[in-house]
Amino acid sequence: MEIEPLAKAIAIGVGAIGPGIGIGMIGARAMEAIGRNPEAAGKILVPMLIASAFAEAIAIYALVIAFSL
Repeated sequence: MEIEPLAKAIAIGVGAIGPGIGIGMIGARAMEAIGRNPEAAGKILVPMLIASAFAEAIAIYALVIAFSL
């Protein structure tokens, strides 16, 4: 029985939990801020996208680790 596929599944699964929660929180807070002040949507959008990209990069690192196992 090979353990390698199980290790890959666990690595990507655990590695995706944090970024998934983080991106959800980023989006929720951005929508809340835009709801409170719709005129600031342009100023909120760019930092939100940058923060989401950084969180997504962590998930990509987990994917790279899973492929290297």
